[in-house]
Amino acid sequence: MQTKTLDVLFEETLRDMYFAERKILRTLPKLARTAQSPDLRAALKTHGEETQLHVERLQQVFELLGKPARGKTCPAIDGIIEEGEEVMKAFADSPALDASLIAAAQAVEHYEITRYGTLVRWAQVLGRTDLASILEQTLQQETMTDETLTLIADGSVNQAALQAA
Repeated sequence: MQTKTLDVLFEETLRDMYFAERKILRTLPKLARTAQSPDLRAALKTHGEETQLHVERLQQVFELLGKPARGKTCPAIDGIIEEGEEVMKAFADSPALDASLIAAAQAVEHYEITRYGTLVRWAQVLGRTDLASILEQTLQQETMTDETLTLIADGSVNQAALQAA
């Protein structure tokens, strides 16, 4: 039995994120197609391209660790995405649709921000500044996406959601 140390936890969390990023990559095009706001649609498409880079960065981290890039089912991301899909369906014909899409996307972003923030710190503690640097790039993109979504929500989407259907 393998001793449960920080390096094992680090690898398990990487596997969790690899699963999550690949699932997000499959989900973002649906969100983009559903969005009514051109700004939101563009932001979701851009983040889809960034998410492909996130997957590639995780593959690079696994390679540097000498481990295969394998995902581990992430119930948290499954639940966040499922909840987002339920809300999206409930508000499909509503002026609040885009607000619901932003809320769902930000729930995903916040999960990713916490995970990548933790992975960066653990990589540093493990003396793997090379891995921390790679993961930090993704953390910064996730944070920027969250900020972009907030700007879109504040700029027009939340006000549009107040309108009667």
